Amino acid sequence: MAEDAAADPFGTLRKALWIGGGQWAGKSTVARILAMRHGLTAYHYDYHDARGHNDRRIARRVHTGQSAPDPEDVWVNTTPADMAVATLGGFPERFEWALDDLRALVSPHPIIAEGWGLRPELVAPLVAEPRQMVVMVPTEEFRQRQLRALPRAARTTHQVSDPERAQRNRIARDRLVATDAARAAHQYGMRVIEVDGSVDAEGVADILSAHFQPYLP
Repeated sequence: MAEDAAADPFGTLRKALWIGGGQWAGKSTVARILAMRHGLTAYHYDYHDARGHNDRRIARRVHTGQSAPDPEDVWVNTTPADMAVATLGGFPERFEWALDDLRALVSPHPIIAEGWGLRPELVAPLVAEPRQMVVMVPTEEFRQRQLRALPRAARTTHQVSDPERAQRNRIARDRLVATDAARAAHQYGMRVIEVDGSVDAEGVADILSAHFQPYLP
């Protein structure tokens, strides 16, 4: 992490609440419920990462003279293990961009940040207590249910020669990244919530409300 990663001019980062974990665990939905219930300011990492942060990635490539990655190499001509390594390796830089967004927020309400790129090992140096972060990971059954129910999860949006293989690689990569998020959370003493579908989003929000209760209005 860069030396200025802990810079926090408005005291935003140290007081923030964080939800990390695996893809398709319901993090965004639960964060929105908590925001509406408790008057929190929600930050959705994935939204920014796919938009403003992607512009920064393109600008960086142009500045350094790098070519854009070939979708075939990223999604098809690879293995889930290699994809997971690449994803985990890219999270620290992407986290810096998220911190830039968060540092600029000034709100009378607590800020709750959610997203799979909010990794326990990256958040740990910023928070006063491990309890300020929760990691949500889906069971395999719940992941498959999400893949059936959510159109954006059911297929890859990249134009590649073998979309089915790309999707299989993506799903397997997501399993590996979620497993690693849970491992890191345990290492840093952060709570892991395994989402299996037996409790709906409101119920999961109840669990997080109780967990975050000392920090809520």
